[in-house]
Amino acid sequence: MTVELVLGALVGGGLFLLIFALIPRRKSLVQELAAFDAARAAAQSAGPVRRGAQREGAVTRSIGGFVARFCAEQGWEFPSVRANLSIVGRSFENYLATKVLLALFGFILIPILFTLAGVAGIQVSVIIPVWVALIFGIVFFFLPDLEVKQKADQRRKDFRHAVGAFLDLVSMNLSGGRGVPEALMSASEIGSTWSLSRIRDALANARITGQTPWQALGALGEEVKVDELRDLSAALGLVADDGAKVRESLNARAVSLRRRELADLEGQAGERSQSMLVAQMLMAAGFMVFLIYPAIQTLIGALYEDLGKSSRRSGKESEEVMI
Repeated sequence: MTVELVLGALVGGGLFLLIFALIPRRKSLVQELAAFDAARAAAQSAGPVRRGAQREGAVTRSIGGFVARFCAEQGWEFPSVRANLSIVGRSFENYLATKVLLALFGFILIPILFTLAGVAGIQVSVIIPVWVALIFGIVFFFLPDLEVKQKADQRRKDFRHAVGAFLDLVSMNLSGGRGVPEALMSASEIGSTWSLSRIRDALANARITGQTPWQALGALGEEVKVDELRDLSAALGLVADDGAKVRESLNARAVSLRRRELADLEGQAGERSQSMLVAQMLMAAGFMVFLIYPAIQTLIGALYEDLGKSSRRSGKESEEVMI
C-alpha cells in the first residue's frame, strides 16, 4: 500500500507541475519591470563573461535562460551571487543551469543505484530511496554555490594584490608628471593579468561613455565587491586636482594593502602550522596506541584467566561444602 501511495504522489505531482507549466500566466507590471531591469544589468555586465558564454551548450543556455527569466519575473536579483560570477567570469545563466542539472542528477542517481541493488538481491523500502534522493538533490543543488564562492574569494585576494601593485604604478606615473587619468590608464596597460585587464577595460569604457576614471573604478569595485577599488575611487574623486596629495594617498594605500596581505599570509601560515601540529599529535597518539595495545591485550587476557581460575576454585569449594 505504501508503494502505491508514493508512486501515486510522484505521478500526481509531476502531472500538476506539467499542467502548471503549460498554463500561460499573465505577468504583472512589477514582474515586467523586474525582468527589464535584470536584462539591462545582465547586458551591462556581459562583457567579462562573453567568452565563457560562447562555450556553453544549447541545452545549458536554454535551461539557464528559462530559469533566469523566471527569477527576473519574480524580482529575485541575487546581487552577491552575480558579483561572485562577475569576478569568476561565468554567466548567470550557466550558473543556474548547472544548479538545476546537478540537482536532477542527484535526484535521479539514487533511484538508479537502489534499482541496481534490487536487481542484485538487496531489497529495501521505497521510502528510503525517495528521501535519500531528495537529500542528494538538495546537496547537489548547492554545490555550485560553494564552488563559485571559493573561486570568487581566491580571485578577490588576487585582485587586492593587483590593486596594490597598480597603486604603486600609478604613483610612479604621477611622479613622472602625468595627470591622474593618463597615469591610471598607463599603469593598467603595463600588466597582462586578468585583474589589470578588468581595470583597463573599465577605464577604456569610461573614456567612451564620458565617465571619469575614478567613477569607472568605483563601478568596477561595486561590481566585483572589492572594497579597495571603491575606496580608491572615493579618494581620487576628492583629491583629483592635487597631484601631490594624490601621490601621498596612493602610497599610503599601497603600504596598507601590503601590510594587510602580509597579515593575511601570517594568519594562513599560523592556521597551517596548527593543522600540522594536530596531525602530528594524532600520529603520535596512534603510534602510542600501536605500542601499548599488545601489553594491554596481554594484561586483559591474564586478568580474564585469573578470574576464570578463581571462579572455578570457588565453584569447587561450594560443591565440597554442599557434599
